[in-house]
Amino acid sequence: MNTIELPVDPDTPIPGGRHTVRAACPHDCPDTCAMLVTVENGRAVRVAGDPGHPPTHGALCTKVSRYPERTYHPERVLHPLKRVGPKSGPPRFERVSWDEALDAIAQRLAGIAGRAPGAAQAILPYSYAGTMGLVQGESMAARFFHRLGGSRLDRTICASAGAAALTATYGGKVGMHVEDYARAKLILIWGSNSIASNLHFWSFAQQARRAGARLVCIDPRRTETADKCHEHLALRPGTDGALALALMHELITHGWLDHDYIERHVDGWPALRERALQWPPARAAEVCGLEAAQIRALAHDYATTRPAAIRLNYGMQRAHGGGNAVRLIALLPCLTGAWRERGGGLLLSASGWAAGAIDSAALGRPDLMPQALPRIVNMSTIGDDLLRPTSPEFGPRIEAVIVYNSNPVAVAPQSGRVAAGFARDDLFTVVLEHFMTDTADLADYVLPATTQLEHLDVHASYGHTYVLVNQPAIAPLGQALPNTEIFRRLAQRMGFDEPCFGDSDEQIARAAFRADRIDVDALWARGWLRLPVPEQPFADGGFPTPHGRAIVDAPGLGVPDHLPNHESAASTPALAARYPLAMISPPARHFLNSTFVNVRSLRSIEGEPLLEIHPEDAAPRGIADGAVVTVFNDRGRYRCKAAVSTRARHGVVNGLGIWWRKLGLDGTNVNELTHQRLTDLGRAPAFYDCLVEVRAESSPQAERAGPGQASTAETTPA
Repeated sequence: MNTIELPVDPDTPIPGGRHTVRAACPHDCPDTCAMLVTVENGRAVRVAGDPGHPPTHGALCTKVSRYPERTYHPERVLHPLKRVGPKSGPPRFERVSWDEALDAIAQRLAGIAGRAPGAAQAILPYSYAGTMGLVQGESMAARFFHRLGGSRLDRTICASAGAAALTATYGGKVGMHVEDYARAKLILIWGSNSIASNLHFWSFAQQARRAGARLVCIDPRRTETADKCHEHLALRPGTDGALALALMHELITHGWLDHDYIERHVDGWPALRERALQWPPARAAEVCGLEAAQIRALAHDYATTRPAAIRLNYGMQRAHGGGNAVRLIALLPCLTGAWRERGGGLLLSASGWAAGAIDSAALGRPDLMPQALPRIVNMSTIGDDLLRPTSPEFGPRIEAVIVYNSNPVAVAPQSGRVAAGFARDDLFTVVLEHFMTDTADLADYVLPATTQLEHLDVHASYGHTYVLVNQPAIAPLGQALPNTEIFRRLAQRMGFDEPCFGDSDEQIARAAFRADRIDVDALWARGWLRLPVPEQPFADGGFPTPHGRAIVDAPGLGVPDHLPNHESAASTPALAARYPLAMISPPARHFLNSTFVNVRSLRSIEGEPLLEIHPEDAAPRGIADGAVVTVFNDRGRYRCKAAVSTRARHGVVNGLGIWWRKLGLDGTNVNELTHQRLTDLGRAPAFYDCLVEVRAESSPQAERAGPGQASTAETTPA
């Protein structure tokens, strides 16, 4: 954590002529921190956590505390760039004016859209959580694509399996207040490396620990978080549902249920009881790779310790049965009545609390869409979809992609297919970016976007129950523009004359929240506000389902069950014989997806792309620590250095990501190996459902190979 030396009130002048600006972290982390940006002579010199904001309490993660380094990075894209070389060769671009770039882009898009009714579906937006802001995310951009009639993007790549599961069970993405974990006496940290990816939850967990709480980590990898917990259950990837069912089995057979809570606040319990009784600890232990005694002890502790809380995170839903597993885990606090007490319950996402306060229609204006709704393209299958021809099932071939707030060539599954799709000579690609990422290298135009320090935005959170405002701290560098302004100018050139395309960022930001839920003037004055969420939201039921009860047998889904991975000894024994190692690809501690990979101070900490492999798996393969290895399956090959370590469990390797492909030993990253098959719920990618084999490289040349270096695209002055 980073201590700060700033006045609590950012309006207080700082000696030396400096001032501070209230801001918010924009990145894809549950914490959504409130920040104070110190500005001196128009330059941001420091970013720190706001000590007045209860979840942030003055601390930022290592990544975001380096935000000025990212903003002033010497490789920032600060002018529009146009490709002047073929996509098949080294990326070569020349600097052009904004007018030249936007005129050319609008002309190309208009030419595609104007061919026939519905032809605009050949144009696809591709975006996700490069910023989580409501303004710079999907406001003016959504209006533009709705009015254009472009294909709709199914934004599934991170959390949609868990989101669908939580909604099916609780009626929405809702849960505990993160601050209440400090009151818990037992915390199950399930599928989360909280020290790396949920720092402020971890601080509350540490408060609980100092008060006597027991912390248990459930994760295939021995993470930094697992190191600090009292116990670590290193289950096999994709077996979380089996563990949850076995815990339920013990609750039932030992009489550790809150029958009153179940009777009044849970629908469908008899069917779940019948299913759970089929999962004694011995059966689950065999599936999960655990000891039956571990499961029995965990069930006892969870049932008899009050308050008991679960911090569930999205790592465990990135497998074939991830949605069913989330449904099962979400029902555990309902069976024990853990919701009755502050400090008891579960949190996966709190974003549903904010959803009722956000005016999504005012932001994105879905009323602008054509009457015949355009098709939906799943962002997680972009590799296949870019290579599909026109067909009755798929519709028109994708001819243009506008990428913003994302780096799909690095982050989407089966990235060899993704790169091949973006490398099509006939695909017109525009990328709004800060840097020349793997995706930008394959663009026809790269447009310089502002960072969080340079634009206005408002934020909700999926890790706490506050909304925040981000005020611009500095003027945009170079010719960078906010996403909103880029799409405003494109809309003007496309002839979109609806008044909403003239809305300023402040108008959009103030319209983002419903007036009956959020006092926008108070938000602007304070920088953050707490949502009106009950202190103990489900102590007496009241789930946001049609009848206020948690749901077991959800319509169209049935009773949740354990579903084995697509690729496993149970599902595909022949494949498992050829590729006997399961692979997960958790994020490297100092990166956030592919963001921050090019920040030198953070990359120097991570070192180079690594594959963690257990000593018992390394020895028979002749793999030494630090050796270059090839990780492979039928989809591709990935070369990196091996870290022989007990952070990997026996039979599982950990490919730490997400490095830019061009920083890899041979221009690939770990997603070369992942597949595009989807999860049971939510149409999400099953990143952690992947079988591989690993081979040591014996070539001296290979052993001497070092990691690739970040390359700045060659540019020619205008």
